[in-house]
Amino acid sequence: MSPSPSSDGPRPGQDLAVVGNPANRRVRLFQDAVEAAGLSPAREVAWLDVLGGRAEFRPGEVVRIESPGEDAAVERLLRGADDPTRVEGTALWYARFTSAVRELGRAASAAGADLLDDPDELAVLFDKRLCHEVLDLASVPVPPSPTSGPGAPPVYGWDDVRALMGGPGMRRAFVKIAHGSSASGVLAVETAGPGRVRATTSVERDAAGRLFNSLRVRRLTTEHEVAAIVDALAPDGLHVERWLPKATQNGKAADLRVVVVAGRATHAVVRTSSSPMTNLHLGGARGDLEAVRAAAEAAGGGGSWAAALDICERAAACFPGTHCVGVDLLPSTGWRRFAVGEVNAFGDLLPGLTGLPGSGAEGLDTYGAQLAALRAGGAEARGAALRREVSR
Repeated sequence: MSPSPSSDGPRPGQDLAVVGNPANRRVRLFQDAVEAAGLSPAREVAWLDVLGGRAEFRPGEVVRIESPGEDAAVERLLRGADDPTRVEGTALWYARFTSAVRELGRAASAAGADLLDDPDELAVLFDKRLCHEVLDLASVPVPPSPTSGPGAPPVYGWDDVRALMGGPGMRRAFVKIAHGSSASGVLAVETAGPGRVRATTSVERDAAGRLFNSLRVRRLTTEHEVAAIVDALAPDGLHVERWLPKATQNGKAADLRVVVVAGRATHAVVRTSSSPMTNLHLGGARGDLEAVRAAAEAAGGGGSWAAALDICERAAACFPGTHCVGVDLLPSTGWRRFAVGEVNAFGDLLPGLTGLPGSGAEGLDTYGAQLAALRAGGAEARGAALRREVSR
């Protein structure tokens, strides 16, 4: 990938369109990158118009799909809930979101526009069970999971989770809602014999049994508390995977978010936390990337920095119709091995972060790197392949 412009990508004029919530920070940051690249502003297509069947596309447009999150009206249409902090409703959200992006794909294809996000791949990326299976079948290292793939046994509640955690190596596991994001509905559960259960989570349960996302990570110390939350989450679908011991930095658990653009790892941020969840909005902090690189190189073997980035690129290669993904990379204790925790379709929101040395995205943020990749000539071939796929 090269950040230098060419005549093969978007040109000045109405060649770019972005599907998003117009007032949202993601759309603003993308538009800032478009302006910095010397292009005319991207045409904005509101999620409300997509969901209302009013979205239109134009021949030759390169269409970026942004997250529909952080908008109360859109959330209400997708999830049927007025309170954005509620956890329940993700199965309905998933059904409506995937239906909407497939219809969007058909409309874009009919108009002769080029999608940067394949609808079928988005459906896999937003189901942790399906995504885990795709990665595993491609020999991308992932935490072992008994719920991976459509053929896995269904999980109806805590009794099923408890039984699955009785399997080899599953005494400590992450329990996640299948269609969640940003650590919503995640529990890091530890078991040590009958009745000895504790968990770490940001989920709070009120007196009526409703679940809410909180910015405060807390500990559950009884099986009754854990079971009540898991039972309430289960109707939306659950994914269970082994809790891998993570490497540490300055005494805190560490992992990485690596952004892969057009097949190449371009940006990375270290996330550290004293809790099992390293998400920055839950109190995690950015760590020292240079120290991570040095630790990986010192570990040798499969733990080299180049090997870590290669794993991320292999994970992204499982989704060739998606221009950009954010890979959650889990380093093992001692930085000797790496596994992929998740692949995020909208994992590029890292304001102010510039590209990795040697990535071709030096000096560019994640949005600028995506535009540079398009201008390097990838849009035409990608768009043609996507049009063929969507029209099937």
